[in-house]
Amino acid sequence: MTPWPGSAPDSSTLGDTRPAWFREGARAKVNLTLHVLGKRPDGYHELESLVVFADLRDELSFRPGPADNLHLEGPFASAVDGENLVLKAKRAMAAWLGHEISGDFKLEKNIPVAAGLGGGSSDAAAAIRLLLGAYGASSKPDAFIERAATIGADVPVCLYHRPAWIRGLGERVTAAPNIAALPAVLVNPRVKLSTADVFKCLSAPPYDPGGGTGPALADSNFSTPEKAAASLHGGRNDLEPPAAALEPAIAGVLDALRNQKDCLLARLSGSGPTCFGIFPSHAAAEQAASEITRARPAWWVAATVLS
Repeated sequence: MTPWPGSAPDSSTLGDTRPAWFREGARAKVNLTLHVLGKRPDGYHELESLVVFADLRDELSFRPGPADNLHLEGPFASAVDGENLVLKAKRAMAAWLGHEISGDFKLEKNIPVAAGLGGGSSDAAAAIRLLLGAYGASSKPDAFIERAATIGADVPVCLYHRPAWIRGLGERVTAAPNIAALPAVLVNPRVKLSTADVFKCLSAPPYDPGGGTGPALADSNFSTPEKAAASLHGGRNDLEPPAAALEPAIAGVLDALRNQKDCLLARLSGSGPTCFGIFPSHAAAEQAASEITRARPAWWVAATVLS
C-alpha cells in the first residue's frame, strides 16, 4: 500500500496543527420484518427483511494520525467485547482503496450491545462513510454496499442507511420507498442474546431456491403509522419464537408494549432481545415510554422515530 496522497484534512484551530476530527452518526437498525427462508448448504441462512433506522445513534469520530487508536465512551461502552467492527471496517477500506489509513477513533456507544439493533454494524458503516469523507475519496458509500458484507451481514444495509429490503445474507439491498416516519418505542430488558444461538434454536429447514419468498409486503401501504402497522401484521419475525425461548424476558417486553393503549404493533427486532412498538404519534410513543419506564425501571426504554 502507498500512503494517502496528501488529501487528509488540514484544519488547525488555536494552534493545534493536527487534522480535524471528522464525525458521523450510526443509527440503530430495526427489522420491521425478518423472514428466514431456510438454511443454505454453506450453513448460513437465507433472509428477507424490511429494515428501517431509528433516530437513536452512536457517534463516531476520526482524526488521521500515525497509529490506530479506538476510545469507547457512552452508556454502553463497557458492554462492548470482542473485535470492534470499526477497526475491521478501517482495514477493509484501506484494502479497497489501496492506501494506508490510520488514526484515532472515538466511539460514543448509545445503542445497546448484542441487542438486535445492529449497533456494531452501523458503527462499521459509519466508519466507511467517515473515512471516505476524511480522505476526500471520490467514491460514494453506496459503491461499497456489496463488499461491506465481508465485514458483517448487517453492514450493507447500515451503509445504505435508508429504509430497505434486504435479501440473501444481507448483501442484496433494495430501496423500500414511501415508508412514513413511524413513532416508536424501543425496549431492551438489559440482557444480551447471541445471534448464533438464536439461529441454532430456530432449526430452520434447508433453503429451497425455488420455494418462494416471505409474505408479499412490497406493495403494502406504509403511508401512515396506522397503515404501516396494518401491513406489517401480514409479516413476522421468524427469530422471535426462538429468541423468546432462550430469553423469557422478551415475552414480558412484548406484553408491556402491547398493553399500552395506543400500541399499533409490537415485535422483536433482529435476533433480539430489543423489541419495538409502533404508535400513532410522537406524543403516544413518549407516553408509552414513560409508563413502561415507571413500571420497569431496570429496563432500557427509548421513544424514537423509525424512518
